Amino acid sequence: MSTIKTKQTEDSVIDFINSFADTEQKRKDSFELLKIMSDFTGYEPKMWGPSIIGFGCYHYKSDRSKQEGDWPLVGFSPRKAAISLYIYVGTKTQESILKDLGKFKMGKACIYIKKLGDIDIDVLKQMMAETIKFLDDKYGIN
Repeated sequence: MSTIKTKQTEDSVIDFINSFADTEQKRKDSFELLKIMSDFTGYEPKMWGPSIIGFGCYHYKSDRSKQEGDWPLVGFSPRKAAISLYIYVGTKTQESILKDLGKFKMGKACIYIKKLGDIDIDVLKQMMAETIKFLDDKYGIN
């Protein structure tokens, strides 16, 4: 059985943001995302692998392979090109509200934003709520 290589660590989220976020704007947005996601989910931020900040946890089992492991419910990473938001699972509700999110680009498993001011925070919260509901219904939350 294959397992996910990205696992939760005890590394400091604050130290990571201060050393990894490459601009002052990205640092500011990252600390604001910490507050928004922590307040909204009720979970403390944890590092997942070397560069993902996650909130909460569920046990993942792939429908297409034998891969399984633990993964954060929602999260983000202040990557060099953009901030990656791990808040998207592609439900009909998310598809209908995505148009109201603001300025972003879609990846295969995440949404990329240049800065937090480019998106609507209330829509971000709706996206997180839908993601958490979907994952809880499908896998249960640890």
